[in-house]
Amino acid sequence: MCVNGRRVCLAVPTNRECSATLAEVVAEADYARREFGADVHLVVLDSSGYFAEHAEVLAGAGPVWHLDEAAQRDFLVRVIRASGVSKPDLLLDLMLPGALSYGACTNRVFLIAAALGCVSVHRRDSDLYFQTYGGEKVFPIHAELLAIGLPARDAVATETRLDPALSDLPVALAGGSFVGDMSVDIEDIRGHAGYHDLVSLWAEPGASESEKRALVEESFTGSPAFDGDRSVLDVVDPMRVDMHNIAFAGLPERVPLPPATDTIGSDYFLIHVANRARLPAVVHNRHIVNFHTGERKTDAGFLAYQMRFAKFILSMYYFHFIYGRMTGDDPAAIAAIARESTWQPREPNEAQIDRMERAYRRLGGRFTGVADLIRERREVLLTEARRDIDDFVLLLEAWPALVAAARGTDVR
Repeated sequence: MCVNGRRVCLAVPTNRECSATLAEVVAEADYARREFGADVHLVVLDSSGYFAEHAEVLAGAGPVWHLDEAAQRDFLVRVIRASGVSKPDLLLDLMLPGALSYGACTNRVFLIAAALGCVSVHRRDSDLYFQTYGGEKVFPIHAELLAIGLPARDAVATETRLDPALSDLPVALAGGSFVGDMSVDIEDIRGHAGYHDLVSLWAEPGASESEKRALVEESFTGSPAFDGDRSVLDVVDPMRVDMHNIAFAGLPERVPLPPATDTIGSDYFLIHVANRARLPAVVHNRHIVNFHTGERKTDAGFLAYQMRFAKFILSMYYFHFIYGRMTGDDPAAIAAIARESTWQPREPNEAQIDRMERAYRRLGGRFTGVADLIRERREVLLTEARRDIDDFVLLLEAWPALVAAARGTDVR
């Protein structure tokens, strides 16, 4: 299938050394150009200390936008100025915060893709490589380009379950999952009796014990290895796709991701929007291979990651409220629901953080240090979880103007 020069953005945000991953993604971009005729623009947002090493890998790789934080900041300043939004300094902080933010880095990709005139965004992470099958690399972009942005009736999938009434809508999402290490780095405790206590904390309020057990069993685990293409056209099940193996069309121009810092899971919001808005999606089995970097196993890396997981648990108090009430992809309506979520009494989340502390303490060993830090930072964590939603509301309200301004802004 030829996509007739359709311009697409293949993106890798990174804050670590990832030359091997970048080489894999360069090969994926070449594959999309060769096999599909796609005009692939490779965007690498590089906040690492390895810019020169990464530049060597990217040299001669076709249209490449390799941007360090200074270049990203310059682009954002020009976009924000052109947008005329209120609170420009705060919005700049939300788009390029000083702390780690999975949502913010992807939002920057979305604005750069708009500036480049790309019709779809294909996101990969810096801690992955691709499966090999029959001596060939299994590139997710193959399944993505067969569907993303096309009217659902024209999308190519091996199975269709989509309501025919939705067949005229464009495919908003195409994604797969992963094989390899768990997507959340808690594999070391999976056999521990306290594992259920911890993971079940992100269950929806009111979930039964059997529903919690099913959630714990399914959470953060991978999928079978590739053994031939299979894909399903339907409304997406958020548990079936991961943000390191996903493509979007149209949706990122309407709705940004929560810019929360120092938390995992903030970048999965659009998957839930696609589900709640009943947008056509394709879920495929060209899963990436996920691996955990050595840094995560150091004492400092371990503690930082577990605290991001803790903030994820606390954020779900608000996101469950939002997911349960969303019915579309209108940013104004989503902003209103998000704002309403912050009006909930804080006591249930206070009880949640106490349960989380006990769960970590029950795990023992180095997890006791996590429990101690949760107790020490209890008030800060609870306040930040709510404030993150306030920040998201502000970004939702500014997003249409930012996207419009980005379309008229040069990346460099």
